[in-house]
Amino acid sequence: MNTEAAQSIRMTRQRQVLLEELRKLKSHPTAVELYEIVRKRLPRVSLGTVYRNLDVLSRAGLVQRLEVSGAEMRFDGDTSPHYHVRCIRCGRVADVELGVLEGLEEKAAQGMDWSITGHWLEFKGLCPRCRGEAEGGTLEGRR
Repeated sequence: MNTEAAQSIRMTRQRQVLLEELRKLKSHPTAVELYEIVRKRLPRVSLGTVYRNLDVLSRAGLVQRLEVSGAEMRFDGDTSPHYHVRCIRCGRVADVELGVLEGLEEKAAQGMDWSITGHWLEFKGLCPRCRGEAEGGTLEGRR
């Protein structure tokens, strides 16, 4: 976590509620999904406010922004180093119960003129619901 950035932001009521609700979830919601949840506590909050505050919280290191090309951005309240798995059909994201691979940055930097500062690893597959539908024949012909 970027503690300097986290200390430099003003923790407004909206940011506090966003952070509290996000940290309760293991579903890695989109901004729209989080907006629907937060509106129960802050009925007058706008979707734009949610997007802006998620951006501020992620830049401060208080939330993780999960971005993959072609997929809707999702957010994670757990900022500790960990990996994710994304469903290739519905986009659902879950944590992978696997320790972070030690020494990977050093191995990647060997023989390169790069200063590697971290890595992002995401697995892909079918979530249990989509896998069940695929086994039931609803995904025939799709890949």
